[in-house]
Order: sequence, then structure tokens, then C-alpha cells
Amino acid sequence: MKNINRFIEQTNLKPAITANDVDLLVRQAADNSFLGICVPPFWVKRASREIGKRDIQLVTVIGFPLGYNMTETKIHEIELAIRDGADELDIVMNVSSFKTGLPWTKIELAKCSKLIHDEYKLLKVIIETAHLSKEEIKKACLMCADAGVDYVKTSTGFAGKGAEVEDIRLMREVLPSNVGIKASGGIKTYQQAVELINAGADRIGTSSGIEIMSEIAKG
Repeated sequence: MKNINRFIEQTNLKPAITANDVDLLVRQAADNSFLGICVPPFWVKRASREIGKRDIQLVTVIGFPLGYNMTETKIHEIELAIRDGADELDIVMNVSSFKTGLPWTKIELAKCSKLIHDEYKLLKVIIETAHLSKEEIKKACLMCADAGVDYVKTSTGFAGKGAEVEDIRLMREVLPSNVGIKASGGIKTYQQAVELINAGADRIGTSSGIEIMSEIAKG
């Protein structure tokens, strides 16, 4: 697949990530023309400085990794991340609220959507497919679309499973064409990435972008 690098967000959300790791992510993205990098909120300011004027989207996470923070906490996290230079915010849906059937799940996403779009940034919502049934995946996708999100993302990478082709297909069937899909979690190979893209993914979140590009180089 041509230009697979433009689907890739090179990611490092490990607990022991260091400043050197952040700088490496930026270099890897620049050298391979990756679409973007995803870093923890603490490192957004440094990553923004290192990216400078290069064409690299800076992504960070909100309410990570469990999503059941108070809405006010998520709002403040968003404000700080945008202040520090984030272009895109990947927010973990409150799965606890969602499974309880509370309308607040959608209200929270709508509040976050307004704030992010008022600042001309992009919103992705992590629904954590590992914790959802097929019907719940459909319901979560429709809720996200109604709340005005830009992308629905499969996973944090911290649950029992990550992105799966059948889930991506299901999400693409349900979501309107103006809402993208980010596949993330456990994507290690070129073949996996291609299968997920062919199933409907518009973004690939992976810590193995360099390995994927090496596979391509080897033919």
C-alpha cells in the first residue's frame, strides 16, 4: 500500500517514557513522513517545541487510560493540552457511565467537542472496544457521531485487546462518512495495518511505525 506512512501516528504512551523518547518520536515522524505522533499530556509542550513548523500532527490523550475522570477534569486537561500545543485530543469515553446507561456520557462528549472545535482542533473518542459488545460498539459510535466527534478510536492499548478488523468493519458500517476511524492497540506489522485500513480505518495508532516501514523497505 502506497503512502501507508500518512496513516500512521507513531505513539509512545508507556509509563517510563522520557524526554529522549519524545525527541526520538519527533525524529522518526520527520524521517518517515508519519502523519503524527501521540505523547502523554506531560510531554506535549516539549514535543510541540521539537516539531516546530514541521508537518507533524501532535496528538495527546485525555482521561487516559480509564476515562472515568470527572468531566471538569477532562475539560481542564483539554485546555492545558491545547495551551501546550496539541493539535488533536484523544479522549477516553466514560465506559462506566456508558454501560450504566447515563445520558451524561454523550453530554460530556458534546461539551468536549465544543471546546475542542472552538479552538479549531480535532477530537477523537476512544470507546475501548475490548469492554464493549457488538451492539454497544454500534451504540457508542452513533453517540459519538451525534456528539460531533471527528474520529472514533478503538482502544487505549491498555485493555485486554486492541484493534480488530471485524470491529473496524462494524464501526465503518455504522458511522457516517464524515467521521473517521482510528485503529489502535496491538498493531505491530504491515499486514495488520493494511487489513485495518482496508476494513475502514483512516488512522493507525502504533508504537511499531518504524518496524512497519522496515517491512516495506525489505519488500
